[in-house]
Amino acid sequence: MPITRVRSFAFAGIEAVPVDVEVQISNGLPALLMVGLADKAVAESRERVRAALTAMQLSLPPKRILINLAPADLQKEGSHFDLAIALGLLGAMEVLPADELAGFAAVGELSLDGRVNPVTGVLPAALGASALSLGLICPASQGGEAAWGGELEVLATPDLLSVVNHFRGLQVLSPPRLPGAAEPARGSPGLPDLGDVRGMETAKRALEICAAGGHSLMLVGPPGAGKSMLAGRLPGLLPNLTAAEALEVSAIHSVAGLLRDGRLVTRPPFREPHHSASQAAIVGGGPRAKPGEVSLAHRGVLFLDEMPELPRQSLEALRAPIESGQTTVARAAAHVTYPARFQLVAAMNPCRCGYLGDPGRECSRAPRCGEDYLGKISGPMLDRIDLSVQVQPVAAGEIARLSEGESTETVAARVAVCRARQHERQDGVRNAEAPVDQLALSPAARDLAEQAAARLRLSARGFTRILRVARTIADLEGTVAVERQHVAEALGYRHRLPGR
Repeated sequence: MPITRVRSFAFAGIEAVPVDVEVQISNGLPALLMVGLADKAVAESRERVRAALTAMQLSLPPKRILINLAPADLQKEGSHFDLAIALGLLGAMEVLPADELAGFAAVGELSLDGRVNPVTGVLPAALGASALSLGLICPASQGGEAAWGGELEVLATPDLLSVVNHFRGLQVLSPPRLPGAAEPARGSPGLPDLGDVRGMETAKRALEICAAGGHSLMLVGPPGAGKSMLAGRLPGLLPNLTAAEALEVSAIHSVAGLLRDGRLVTRPPFREPHHSASQAAIVGGGPRAKPGEVSLAHRGVLFLDEMPELPRQSLEALRAPIESGQTTVARAAAHVTYPARFQLVAAMNPCRCGYLGDPGRECSRAPRCGEDYLGKISGPMLDRIDLSVQVQPVAAGEIARLSEGESTETVAARVAVCRARQHERQDGVRNAEAPVDQLALSPAARDLAEQAAARLRLSARGFTRILRVARTIADLEGTVAVERQHVAEALGYRHRLPGR
């Protein structure tokens, strides 16, 4: 008996893995069998497909129908196989030409009335189809998302009947239009302005260095000092994502089901999980190994407010992604890897009551309460933070007398120039990940850094991070070499936490 094949995809992280949906109709007792390591959502597609065909006034032939999802040893998860299975059945029933179906891949979930519903992972599927020189059949509402996949034919169909009529020449599915950007441009009214922040010059300087080099930052201060306000203005300082970065970030959001209206994410994402978030929510996991906050913040910012309040397990799980730029979700059957190159920005109080060091407001357990509170953050975790700043609150009476600071647009322009210098010198690598041999240190700067490392007993990681911060400070000044004063300023931002 002839076999009809339609291509679809499974997802390993953001990689689309080709899956052949093979359909064979043969003589025998009437049955609809599905094999190929399918999960419950895929197995239930038999009933959705049967109902969708019935809505088109079609019925399955009273024969033995075998559907194989190959390769058989790859776990198939999700309802997006519905459309490929239905098209394969229509090809095997000779309703659609099997040779034309062979030039397309398909993803989409079917309703009982034949409508094609949105699914996750359309953008990675489009990229995978383009790499295989195939077209893609997808839900109509996600045609714009699929259009970003490159040079491929996209058939965005509202229902199963429309795609059948298209192949039979009774209807034409128009190519989808590319949607615009998803986020406001840098310095637009949609983002809070740094110029609204009065005072706190040291903290604003650290924020600029953080944005310019892609460094991690910790803000420490009492409640109401402005830590969250400062962190919320960091996204406006960051330059737009490059085309390659936008596709990579958008693919992650597509797999997570967070890509809205098919618009690419062109601005660095800003993720702010609650401090009760579990380890799976932070680094990824769950029944289907979905991307976590560290991956959704890829090429952007992960802001952890009240950092010591996060579960210890969740905090320690951040250590590997910070170093490697990726996170691996391990399961018994498979390991799924997601990109996770993010900037960590954390805010915390100096102690549980929040007023350690204020004689009029600190609790009776000071300074022991501060030591216990900070003890929730391990030394190895602190060693991965490039800059630490004490944020002192501005008195209410002084706010009106202080003049406005530099606007987001002004600081963002300097950050963009600094990032361009890094890109040219280090082939697109930010200073936060740059090799030491590319930092161009002067002899005086290296001597000071080595003396400080010996005196402060810095780890090799801490020593390297100080040099990278100094490189960013030099880039902001526009100097070719890192000088002694740049290292001195970088040392001033090395963590100095109360009680440590």
